[in-house]
Amino acid sequence: MNSPTASFQNKKTNLFLVLAGIFITSALLAELVGVKIFSAEKTIGVNPAQIKLFGDFVLDFNLTAGVILWPVVFLTTDIINEYFGKAGVKKISYLTAGLISFAFLVIYVITILPPADFWVDVNGTAPDGNAFDINYAFKAIFRQGLGIIVGSLIAFLIGQLLDVYIFQKLRKFTGSKMIWLRATGSTLISQLIDSFVVLFIAFYLLAPENTQWSISQVMAVGTINYIYKFAVAVLLTPLIYLGHHLIDRYLGKENAERLTDEAAASSKSLI
Repeated sequence: MNSPTASFQNKKTNLFLVLAGIFITSALLAELVGVKIFSAEKTIGVNPAQIKLFGDFVLDFNLTAGVILWPVVFLTTDIINEYFGKAGVKKISYLTAGLISFAFLVIYVITILPPADFWVDVNGTAPDGNAFDINYAFKAIFRQGLGIIVGSLIAFLIGQLLDVYIFQKLRKFTGSKMIWLRATGSTLISQLIDSFVVLFIAFYLLAPENTQWSISQVMAVGTINYIYKFAVAVLLTPLIYLGHHLIDRYLGKENAERLTDEAAASSKSLI
């Protein structure tokens, strides 16, 4: 028969595995589907926003499809932060960055494999009857520019490290209360940095000269992205409380408080 300590350790391990699985799957899928840009206004049936920012840039809420999944990553980050602290977030963030890099390496190798003739022939006609190059489409969908990959990974890691640091700093003042403040606050600040870092690296610093964005365009698009992330972070705050409730029931109130206290005690620095 398992002792109370062994039972708690099993539950703690299972909890981390579940949270890690959700985190890694969501982050990896967000990177893979991020190649598609969709209109948020059309999705909800309203007219384009036509927001004028930083000069002559008139922008709508045209967003990468990855934003559908990144809120899950943010929520999971805050829950891991609460119960496993800096060490837990760092461990899962570095692992995820490595797995995303591995995934893109595998995808790149697959895209340069010569296609079978019958595969190209079978998929050579679009629904409207026009000729269709399935191999070109496959490459266009799955292969992203090096700048985007590098920018995304750097922004991801910076955002995660900032999130865990700010979260624990806020917890120092709030204690176990005001979960909404440390969860939403840390996400809003970390994603402010993330929103601009990825664009600056991908489309300004590492972009070919003929496709390089201006700083004004980086600032304008980054602002639109952050407005969306800000709204989503605030709207999803109740899910943080739901997650805490379910975990506290699973671990037991006393064990959950013990775990969060240990996480806070071990999370005093940024790195």
